[in-house]
Amino acid sequence: MSAPRAAHEVRIAAERDIVQVRQVVRELALSAGFSLVAQTKTVTAASELARNTLMYGGGGTATATLDEAPGGPARLRITFRDAGPGISDVDLALQDGYSTGGGLGLGLSGARRLADEFGIETGPGAGTAVTVVFIAREAVRR
Repeated sequence: MSAPRAAHEVRIAAERDIVQVRQVVRELALSAGFSLVAQTKTVTAASELARNTLMYGGGGTATATLDEAPGGPARLRITFRDAGPGISDVDLALQDGYSTGGGLGLGLSGARRLADEFGIETGPGAGTAVTVVFIAREAVRR
């Protein structure tokens, strides 16, 4: 795999930063030739995870990198990090409908379903890092 392009980091400290995360992710997906459906999935997951970073983690960062291998599909990796309270029960948090904040409880589980790869590192008092990877399987020809 080729070296990733420069990482794009967005600080998430306010609602407007969620919009910036969506814009950065959409631009990267578009530049890699992701199909419109793949762009929508990517932006939706990024929006949900950015919102979780702000609401439950007290803010943090989103770092997006794009890997493009010659002859292979592009891979967009986005990592969301916060220094919040962490998640005490990851299995429970990944269940549809579970929420500690009164929401619908579909953000984390929905992002996991939308992503090609999903990883989470967390623990009580340790903050949370969620990484999602999207692969441009049905890329638009450039």
